[in-house]
Amino acid sequence: MAYEQKELTGALFKNEEKVDETHADFNGSAKIGGKEYWLNAWVNVYEKDGQKRKYYKLSFKPKQPAQVQGPESKKGAFDAMDDDIPF
Repeated sequence: MAYEQKELTGALFKNEEKVDETHADFNGSAKIGGKEYWLNAWVNVYEKDGQKRKYYKLSFKPKQPAQVQGPESKKGAFDAMDDDIPF
């Protein structure tokens, strides 16, 4: 049985593939309002009253359904063109 995320819960894991300072320190997923989100977290430090304090900055990005790759996905502006060569 596959794991199903419960409503208003999330999970973060240490980002073992971080290669750049701008990459998240932790990543995972969350479920809010019946929708699933990718979750990223960065450990930041600020100074208050002479003491350094850590906090986590979070970002949420909606998970998108997988895009269909095939002839249907390649339709575009050229579909309306006539196949007849005018000369």
